Amino acid sequence: MSELSINTTQNVKINFIAATVGERLGAYFIDLGIKLSYIIVVSLIVFYWLNLGQVLDGLDPWSRGSIFLILYFPLIIYSITLESIFEGQSFGKKLVKIKVVKIDGYQAGFGDYLMRWFFRIIDFTLFYGLVALIAIVSSKKGQRLGDMAAGTAVITLKNKINISHTILEEIGEAYVPTYPLVIKLSDNDMRIIKETYHKAIAKNDHEIIFKLVAKIESVTGIKNQSGNNSDFIRVVLKDYNFYTQHM
Repeated sequence: MSELSINTTQNVKINFIAATVGERLGAYFIDLGIKLSYIIVVSLIVFYWLNLGQVLDGLDPWSRGSIFLILYFPLIIYSITLESIFEGQSFGKKLVKIKVVKIDGYQAGFGDYLMRWFFRIIDFTLFYGLVALIAIVSSKKGQRLGDMAAGTAVITLKNKINISHTILEEIGEAYVPTYPLVIKLSDNDMRIIKETYHKAIAKNDHEIIFKLVAKIESVTGIKNQSGNNSDFIRVVLKDYNFYTQHM
């Protein structure tokens, strides 16, 4: 396994473990099994239960092709749809516990997933996936061509020390949260916030802390009620832990 270092926009280095070829193949074949199951179910409904085979045979090639495209269109958009909904994970990736992330520290967006999806034509269609396999093995960050084009990588979430371990804060049983809107943030967001804050405190860099507070307020809609930026960030960290532990 290779280590993947991500430098965030706050110049904080976060280390992840790139997903192995075996993990990525495992996710791929799980997704492939789901797609094949869909094909079988749709084919049974159309050709056996509804007995529409003769109707389709009587249509011109363009009409027949259009119907097949509509029926099997979910297979075409399978990966991009699920990765967009589940923030970098398909069902296969969820089961194997791997995830697509941006290598610049940002959360991958629809445009990134679209670029990865588009390059599947090259990565998986040409030479039966050999292009993707060679790219992943030869890349230092375990990237296929689609990842390189989108600026993404696939990481494993099965690290001994994972994202959520690094954001834990001490909170008592009687703790009362202040900012419910912190749930708009993700584990990765909180890790960046915590590491950026601690780095700024070590350097006594109040400007970074001020910018961090402004960013939290703009993303979540929260307003600093304490008047002290450091106190605000500490409360946000504790509130996030409170809500994620009680959801």
